[in-house]
Amino acid sequence: MGERNQRTTRSHSARWLALPMLTVALLEGGSPETYGDPVKLGNGTARTFIVTEGDRPTEIGIALTETALTGLPGHNEVGAFQMPDGHSMYEYVLPLPVENPTPFKHVVLNWNPGGHEPKGVYNTPHFDFHFYTIDAALRSTIDPRDSTFMRKAELKPAAEFIPEGYAYAEGTLVPGMGVHWIDPKSPEFNGIPFTRTFIFGAWDGKLTFAEPMVTKAYLESKPDSTFPVPRAKTYDGPGYHPTNYRVRWDGDRREYRVSIGGLERH
Repeated sequence: MGERNQRTTRSHSARWLALPMLTVALLEGGSPETYGDPVKLGNGTARTFIVTEGDRPTEIGIALTETALTGLPGHNEVGAFQMPDGHSMYEYVLPLPVENPTPFKHVVLNWNPGGHEPKGVYNTPHFDFHFYTIDAALRSTIDPRDSTFMRKAELKPAAEFIPEGYAYAEGTLVPGMGVHWIDPKSPEFNGIPFTRTFIFGAWDGKLTFAEPMVTKAYLESKPDSTFPVPRAKTYDGPGYHPTNYRVRWDGDRREYRVSIGGLERH
């Protein structure tokens, strides 16, 4: 009898261990997560993830394995894009999960080994986490060779669509991205060295991306911090919009996670 019970217990344990991570999350009372395919980054990988509660998305982010912060490319290596200020940037397009109930259609991670302009603010090694509400095809048209390039760059979103406190940043037009909107009250513009910040982007009169920017050094400090994202008076079309962003080290998964969350439907 005791031997049979032991065999049964081992059998149940084996089935439990074989359960998919998503099911385990549900049984433990957690929110289910889905993942995009991983992409090589440094000596590790990066992948997108989406957290849902029922049929409602609550968080979308990028997870970097622990080894992804080592072996990263330096200045002007193979695959580098030259920024207008001469710095190198490396672009990693990250597939989204197949089931994607968020308004974000395209996710791009940028590694900046020497940072980028403005000088004295963002010129330290960091990552840009771009969550685009436009698809890859439309983003590819943000090209100086397009005769309408400057007209679309100069067309600003209506004031009611701009999150509270954000301002157009002159000189931040980047091909393949668009123009950037910053919060002048952010620490890096007020005498505090840059560690993390949150930026919005626009193109052709519409907001087109949300962007946490985080230094490599801040990630390596293994934080777990959540920061508010200002809201707009109204939104250009229905969808889920972030109310915070989070930067954290997940010791169980051994990965760094940067996400936008508190998604609310408007």
